[in-house]
Amino acid sequence: MNIESAPRRALVTGASSGIGAATALRLTSEGWRVFAAARRAEKLEHLAEQEGIIPVVCDVTDPDQVASLLEAVSEDGGIDTLINNAGGALGVESVAEGRAEDWRWMYEVNVLGTLNVTQAFLPMLRAHGEGTVLNLTSTAGTVAYEGGAGYNAAKFGQHSLTGVLRLEEAEHNLRVIEVLPGMVRTEEFAAKRLRGDAAAADKVYAGVKKPLVAEDVAEVIARAVTLPHHVNLDQIVIRPVAQAAQHKVIRTG
Repeated sequence: MNIESAPRRALVTGASSGIGAATALRLTSEGWRVFAAARRAEKLEHLAEQEGIIPVVCDVTDPDQVASLLEAVSEDGGIDTLINNAGGALGVESVAEGRAEDWRWMYEVNVLGTLNVTQAFLPMLRAHGEGTVLNLTSTAGTVAYEGGAGYNAAKFGQHSLTGVLRLEEAEHNLRVIEVLPGMVRTEEFAAKRLRGDAAAADKVYAGVKKPLVAEDVAEVIARAVTLPHHVNLDQIVIRPVAQAAQHKVIRTG
């Protein structure tokens, strides 16, 4: 196969909304064929209408569903790029008051979900010869902050997994990229983290004139995975200008 001329093909997890959906749409706009995987079938319906997107229902924390995902992708010709976007946060309680079930969910979806999908698709990506894995982590995976607790712990784990993967897979010419967003305003992230409290979710972004949006992160992801394969953007931290650091956000009004 002529790798240079073959159409690019990617799997994006957590693709039903937010950054995942924006990434799937961004890649197909450049002619990629994209498998959009997510737990909620009804949330994938809008992507099914987009040419080049193949929606697949899959809970990344369920190994059996991941195996079915691998089978479906394999039957359709496989991929050269895996984008592990599925993840999430739940709660802002301190370590002293954190709920074990919340921590367990965050670890399962952010760390074990990434592990499950990566392990399933590594043989395919190695066999391709110029495969790419891009993990969407977070600045919460490198800097601890009050109210982070379980999310910090999960994202630090995913961040470490990504670094180890890069070391282990270099001999297979596998490119491993990490994108670490800061403040990104999407329709679900903060609301889910704050257990559906819309008012509290709005306060997260209050006074920030231009927080990042999903399309901003999707643009960075698309650029990273479309660079020549020998170019590896190991870690890309992306924040709005108003967020100078995890603990410093410029708010007006």
